[in-house]
Amino acid sequence: MLRVSLPALAVAFACPGVAIAQTDAAEQVGSNGNIVVTATRTRLPASALPLTIDVIDSKSLEQQVQISGSTVDAVSALLPSFSPTREKLSGSGESLRGRAPLYAINGIPQSTPIRDGSRDGYTIDPFFIDRVEVIYGSNALQGIGATGGVVNQVTVGAPIRDGFAVRTLLQGSAADGLDGAGLGGKLGGLVGYRAGAFDASVGTTFERRGVFRDGHGRNIGVDGTQGEVQDSDSWSVFGRFGYEITPDMRLEVIANRFELEGNGHYVLVPGDRAAGIPASSTRGTIQGAPPTNRAELLSAALTHDDLGGGTFAVQAFFSRTRDIFGGLVTATFQDPTIDPTGRLFDQSANLSRKLGGKISYERAVPGFEDLTLIAGLDILFDRTEQYLVQTGRAWVPETEFRSYAPFGQANLALFDGLLRLAGGMRYEDVALKVDDFETLAFYGATDPADVSTYRPVSVSGGNPSFNDLLWNGGVIVEPMRGLRAYGSYAEGYTIADVGRILRGITQQDVDVDDYLALEPVISNNREIGLEWKRGPVDAAISYFWSSSDFGSLLVLGPDGIYDVARQPIDLEGLEASLSWRTPFPGLTLSAAYSDIQGQTDADDDGLVDEDLDGANISPDRLNLAADFSRGPLTARLQSRFYLSRTFNDAATATDFEGYTLLDAFIAYDTAIGQIALSVQNLTDKFYLTYDSDTVQVTSNTRYFAGRGRTFTVSWRGTF
Repeated sequence: MLRVSLPALAVAFACPGVAIAQTDAAEQVGSNGNIVVTATRTRLPASALPLTIDVIDSKSLEQQVQISGSTVDAVSALLPSFSPTREKLSGSGESLRGRAPLYAINGIPQSTPIRDGSRDGYTIDPFFIDRVEVIYGSNALQGIGATGGVVNQVTVGAPIRDGFAVRTLLQGSAADGLDGAGLGGKLGGLVGYRAGAFDASVGTTFERRGVFRDGHGRNIGVDGTQGEVQDSDSWSVFGRFGYEITPDMRLEVIANRFELEGNGHYVLVPGDRAAGIPASSTRGTIQGAPPTNRAELLSAALTHDDLGGGTFAVQAFFSRTRDIFGGLVTATFQDPTIDPTGRLFDQSANLSRKLGGKISYERAVPGFEDLTLIAGLDILFDRTEQYLVQTGRAWVPETEFRSYAPFGQANLALFDGLLRLAGGMRYEDVALKVDDFETLAFYGATDPADVSTYRPVSVSGGNPSFNDLLWNGGVIVEPMRGLRAYGSYAEGYTIADVGRILRGITQQDVDVDDYLALEPVISNNREIGLEWKRGPVDAAISYFWSSSDFGSLLVLGPDGIYDVARQPIDLEGLEASLSWRTPFPGLTLSAAYSDIQGQTDADDDGLVDEDLDGANISPDRLNLAADFSRGPLTARLQSRFYLSRTFNDAATATDFEGYTLLDAFIAYDTAIGQIALSVQNLTDKFYLTYDSDTVQVTSNTRYFAGRGRTFTVSWRGTF
């Protein structure tokens, strides 16, 4: 992993997040050795930007994905400020710096903010990802959603030279004990072709996952509602086509389709919290359709590197997702006109479609080349609905979202780069459209215990809108080579989960235009820090503050379904990292630490003094790792210390005990490709996931252990 570690700042840089057509992340290093990060939306190197950035290069990404299985798990394992994952298909409650990150593919947002299904981390197979760029802190880089930061997945490119290039993957995994139910496998292939100005890359993958086992060798309980990664199949197809119209102008089209579907071979066996026995799973037949995640993306981009002395870029994209959740019999789904017994089974699905475009121009000022100006416009249209699969009822009405966002940014180097100033503004003009609708019958109940009293609530639609000017500013001082000090301020925004708010209206004749809960979440990020990059040592330390006066929290309802609460939120944290290239050839030692605190005003007494719970903030963490690379041999040993956390609520059951995980990876390059072996949870540690240990602490059905020792062996070939 490459640590750029610059201060967080919500810049509105102009160049769309278009991946560059090379296969090696090193191609993003400029002639002066500076790193260019496409997610920052500028051609300026990362060293010129007041941003906190981590770049997980292709080598590190391949290692982590082999260890843990997904891009989300890879990011979580390497970055202490990222919360531990739930190890499920849903990323609900997973956070970066205590807030939700925005997942993107080549700068194209994957989130569904109108009705957040929390599946945006599973929209492309990691086999087609070259590197991951992580930008920390609230910012408006990609528009809506990055209150915690941006996780941008940059796809692989075409071959550098004319002719064909083939990349293959053959992989197998097994839980400790090596029995058949815990076996999994993956096949992948990517064919690239270049002929002069034309290039193309086309590939496909298929993966089958077995049941997961905990550190005691028991099947891990399946999350039948939100969806599972275990006991599932996924397949993906990817295509990338480019044409260099002139040496300075390139047209590129990218298409991706990813689908992950549960096999439904296992049903949940509830655990026993009082006895410390987590939920398990056993062979059985599920009711309803299996949980599924499907994502499709099509984008086209035109870039000109020398138009009037500057860089022009335009990008258009279309994406759509369909998330099917597992079914259950719950009061929320009951309707006496369909089933008066109160035993109605149903399940929900999200449908979301996006159409967007970005246009920008970046240029150094003629005669004053130390000043770079950037201007552009982002446009986004989103249409989302949530319906019940078995009965066809609308849970969240079809809601349309529209955003126009012009922006401008300036970057000025002074005193030969000793001092650098950056700042700018982004104007967000956002509108929602909701037609008149009726809620599910549950929300109009006069007696929730009596299904016969359930009646739908009529809601008057409307066109609520808002606009806001988001600004940022930062300064970097480099008094000597390798030493950098910085300070910054930035604003980002999102909308609270509109779908959860609309579907949960309980008062008759509410007018959406006047419903306060639809106001946006405006968050900020303030940061100071120091960085040293010289000789064998890279080190960085930063401190950040983040607040939002009208934040958005997930709050568990009595029916086991999360709702949105609008409360002020204050966050602050310390991050530190150290990497030492030792005198021993090929050996590097590294450490990283994160301490995050967060409070809210849950009792509405005007004081922001209640701790955020485990669904909204991650534990403190220390990462330690040793990397060795010499000749054909590569190895890594890493540990993650999730530190204990207590919350100032009345329930000590929400306290987190903490745990430590150890992973290992070793690979050897041969004449026919790389052979690798990884072991996740090397010591077979038994632990409860952070989410299970701190959230829904009275539930025996959502009491999940983490994954035990798991072996994965792979062969990667390049021809």
